[in-house]
Amino acid sequence: MMASASSLAERATLAAPLLDLSIIIVSWNTGALLRECLQSLEAELGSASAEVFVIDNDSGDGSADMVAQEFPWVKLTRNADNRGFARANNQAMRVCSGRKVLLLNPDTQVHPGAVSRLMEFLDTHPSAGIVAPQLFNTDGSIQRSCRQFPSVFGMFSEFVGLSRLFPNNQALRQYKMLDFDHNSECEVDQPEGACLMVRREVIEQIGMLDEAYFMLFEEVDWCYRIKQAGWQIWFTPSAKVIHHHGQSIKQVKARMIISSHRGMYRYWRKHQSRGLELLAPPAYAALMLLAIARIVAYWIKRSAGQLTSKQG
Repeated sequence: MMASASSLAERATLAAPLLDLSIIIVSWNTGALLRECLQSLEAELGSASAEVFVIDNDSGDGSADMVAQEFPWVKLTRNADNRGFARANNQAMRVCSGRKVLLLNPDTQVHPGAVSRLMEFLDTHPSAGIVAPQLFNTDGSIQRSCRQFPSVFGMFSEFVGLSRLFPNNQALRQYKMLDFDHNSECEVDQPEGACLMVRREVIEQIGMLDEAYFMLFEEVDWCYRIKQAGWQIWFTPSAKVIHHHGQSIKQVKARMIISSHRGMYRYWRKHQSRGLELLAPPAYAALMLLAIARIVAYWIKRSAGQLTSKQG
């Protein structure tokens, strides 16, 4: 297994636990959705013993000013550059004082009772290190938010599109848990990173997010490390959250494709490449070529769509 200096360095002691809950939101150019997210939290938390952090990654849409003006109870940090998801979350984790920590995307809205139900779940399931809620798409449909840890075959089939070409193949459906209805409480490998509540003891034992991931695959790595340490990871439909999926990612689609492929490579190198070190250089080269192909296909599709729109 490849040594991870970044993850090992994250074993620093956190601030003393004083509150029941710390909520961390990393934001980048999602001002309107961030406002709705904070409004839903304000109604949900009430007088709870909680703190809310917003780490703004140098947004250019006035998000940080909006938070400062409309939500003075939020602990706002303005970064001078886009530090990515893992590094920005870790900024708040180092100073937060909650006994439980909720990582929440800015493009979410929590249903009434969602946060308290996640907290209650951890209180009543002492072996659970992380719990995640049921997610809903903007149109109200259930978002398939749980996956198995990615195998080499699962990652390959996903990135080359085999799962889309053969949607009924059982082997290809397992990675995304496509046969799980997301209406049942279940122990899982990896829930969607849009809303994850984690015990403080887990962070202190396992460490924070690996900052070598810029965005994408960092929560997969975190969940893997947490499970390897003996903690359980759970999904519960008793807590419900709307997730307007991919609002930051779609602003820089090409960059996120590259980030996704690099994240997949790092995950493989850390956790699955034992005895296969000689394959690392060609594997990385293949992933980058595949990323370029996906970017080209994306721009061709986008250009064709814009042309059709103009002609119409």
